[in-house]
Amino acid sequence: MMKKNLTFLLLLALCLNAGPQSLSLKKGWKFSIGDNAEWSSPTFDDKAWKNADLTKPWERQGYPNIDGYGWYRTRVVIPSSLKQKAYLKDTLVLYMADIDDNDEVFLNGQLIAKYGGRNGGMQERHYGKRMYKIPANHPAILWDKENVLAVRIFDTSGDGGLYGADFNLHMADIMEYVKYDTDGDFAYGEKNTLGKSIKLVAGNNYKFNGTISYKVTDPETGATIATKTEKASFTKGKPFEWWYTFVAAKKKSYRITYMFTDTKSAQKAISNETTPYILTPVVSNAPKINGADIFGVRPGHPVLYLVPATGRRPLTYKATGLPAGVKLDPSTGIITGSVEKAGNYELTLTVSNKVGKATKKFTLAIGDKIGLTPALGWNSWNAWGLSVDDEKTRVSAREMSQQLAAHGWSYINIDDGWEIDKRLASGKITTNKKFPDMKATTDYVHSLGLKMGIYSSPGPLTCGGYLGSWQHEDDDAQTYADWGIDYLKYDWCSYGEIAPRNPNLAELKKPYSVMGASLNKVNRDILYSFCQYGMGSVWQWGEEIGGNSWRTTGDIVDTWDSMAGIGFNQDKAAPYAGPGHFNDPDMLVVGKVGWGPNLHNSRLTFDEQYTHISLWSLLASPLLIGCDMGRLDRFTLGLLTNDEVIAINQDVLGKGARQHIKNDKYQVWVKELKGGNKAVGLFNMTDQYQTINLSKNDPALQGFTKFKDAWRQQNIVISGNALTAKVAPHGVLLVTVKK
Repeated sequence: MMKKNLTFLLLLALCLNAGPQSLSLKKGWKFSIGDNAEWSSPTFDDKAWKNADLTKPWERQGYPNIDGYGWYRTRVVIPSSLKQKAYLKDTLVLYMADIDDNDEVFLNGQLIAKYGGRNGGMQERHYGKRMYKIPANHPAILWDKENVLAVRIFDTSGDGGLYGADFNLHMADIMEYVKYDTDGDFAYGEKNTLGKSIKLVAGNNYKFNGTISYKVTDPETGATIATKTEKASFTKGKPFEWWYTFVAAKKKSYRITYMFTDTKSAQKAISNETTPYILTPVVSNAPKINGADIFGVRPGHPVLYLVPATGRRPLTYKATGLPAGVKLDPSTGIITGSVEKAGNYELTLTVSNKVGKATKKFTLAIGDKIGLTPALGWNSWNAWGLSVDDEKTRVSAREMSQQLAAHGWSYINIDDGWEIDKRLASGKITTNKKFPDMKATTDYVHSLGLKMGIYSSPGPLTCGGYLGSWQHEDDDAQTYADWGIDYLKYDWCSYGEIAPRNPNLAELKKPYSVMGASLNKVNRDILYSFCQYGMGSVWQWGEEIGGNSWRTTGDIVDTWDSMAGIGFNQDKAAPYAGPGHFNDPDMLVVGKVGWGPNLHNSRLTFDEQYTHISLWSLLASPLLIGCDMGRLDRFTLGLLTNDEVIAINQDVLGKGARQHIKNDKYQVWVKELKGGNKAVGLFNMTDQYQTINLSKNDPALQGFTKFKDAWRQQNIVISGNALTAKVAPHGVLLVTVKK
């Protein structure tokens, strides 16, 4: 054992980084599904446990569809050299990313941390990264000896376990008490200038004095674009704020490196971010009608459709070919009423203002199918989590009405957290105090021409521990209809306690069939969204039991690994997408997100956000915004208001893109569009600029003569025999092609 430990310590020396030195914990883990208090003991024999891959949740390591408890264990020698070489010597830090969804951490059998430092219980949803601080003199730490680290996990639903990019032990460093607050928005000035205010915030009473600098570099060439250094002083409660500007000469993303150097300790705190660049052209003053070319409603059910149109206000709306029973408000563009007779009603929409007018052919499809194109809207979860309330919902509706509805966005969906803790005596569900009057909230949303969505679970409880619909499906469906709800997200959650441990296909279908039957009894169209994380290859049978969309994956977070790992693994589900039934790789993580109540700027780079929206549009996925709608910055607005990109998503064929080329450096995805056209995405999978060539004789391009950059809305002239693009790190060129 001594020889083994000495060898291990030698290897550790190669892993230690300067300031702070760290001990990697990425390898050597084992795990088991289940729960047993003995598993925390350092003497427990875990040889029979499965080797754990910390890059993957346990669902992708042989335990599909498993929620509930699991344990991870590893053995590690913690060298005293960590402490000896540290500037601060009083605290050992355990960093783990990510915990899905909650945890208790044991060191040599002693409980040292839990729940991410939050209040609550083990079975609550506390997904996220962990940074636990342990006093260096804690009796559980065995310096220079083998330690057993055991992590007890509880997974509420979807992906579960211990996984992510970084796991380490290190001594708390003086710079760990320094935080860069970079969540302010960039300001756009004249002559291509960008400006921003950042803050240096202290988490302790140490008086930091030193210098702050930034360096802007071009990731394509490596050239330094701008640099500046100033003096900086700050301490707890007294942050240092710094405003800077520089010239961003081209429409591309630059890299900014911030560095604070503390004079006394000589320690450095470094942070990086990238700069935004807006490709979406400025909206014209002339009228333009946007959105899908078709809208489906069932016979006799209420029609609510807002004609999405841009142009200088006020606009005047007209429609010819409207069937009996519906009318168009000429000042708002809202179509309301109901149509009893099934059929495709071909309308001509006209929008005019002082500048001119625009017309568009549009189909009002009265029949059995609804949701003929992917839903465009907002969902509260990725911003507010369980802190959603009536005010946040109304703000989101107002902002969508004012800034996004003209581009086709229409759904305002409340996720978990609206439900009361006990049903009424009648068996009906109602709202908690955060939503004083759901009917009034829905009426407000409808008055704007928008639609209202809600959330539940087939189990007794939702993921957040609120009331589910178990054995009250008819009651809840009727309540939703009475409130005027237009969309239901139905989340598996605690139904895992009702279903068998390894449910077969019939058992996976059952809860969704039951609620589907209840929804069919009400006199209202309620778009039906399955949230069951792709179990049982739901894309193969979701349409059969009435789903309008279905999650194909676990929950997304705002990292490249999460977004790319989900988005670029949708090819197997693509053939099952079509009008009225779409694959859903989860909600968008652009803008200010955080899962409530504290928000931050998306950790995706700006290039990665272009990839995110491009890929989801190609996949014909529902586009559900997950950010704070009350703080939509200029870049995020550009992402969400590009009508040519949205048109790819809303194409009437409803086809999901297929993976055409895949290699280590790039991928090409191709989506068939109406009229024999295509949309093609060229994605750079590396963190360096890549030149991607696609021959004109390639099947994706063969026979096509017209090429257009969808984001820039500009034609592309190809002089040679290939479409050639220099694509940014983790970026995209999104092209539409026509004959």
